[in-house]
Amino acid sequence: MLADGERLSRLWRYVFAQMLDDYTSVLHHAGISAAAQMWTEEPRGTGDSRVDATFAAMAEYLARRDGWTPPSWARLSQREAWPWWFVTDLRGLHAQALVESPSSFRRRGVFITSGALDRA
Repeated sequence: MLADGERLSRLWRYVFAQMLDDYTSVLHHAGISAAAQMWTEEPRGTGDSRVDATFAAMAEYLARRDGWTPPSWARLSQREAWPWWFVTDLRGLHAQALVESPSSFRRRGVFITSGALDRA
């Protein structure tokens, strides 16, 4: 998607939301150990620091939420977004995202609103 020039907000919707759905399904059906195992291997770099930072933020967020140890690759300093990434394209929501982003995202320069991680 990056190579095709897709907007990053679409990447959030089609990659990260799907990853969250997949993780939740594994967590529900196979348990915490199996779900945590999905995050063991470091994802290849994408060439975009914002996307790479988001993988790390998501891994740490899920680990803390569900009680497993975050993978060591998620703590690497190169997993920080520059420039910062406000996932929403709606600039009017950027201030809200600054406040509502979970710390694992905020520390890496990725800003989301509170509903961004909610799944139906």
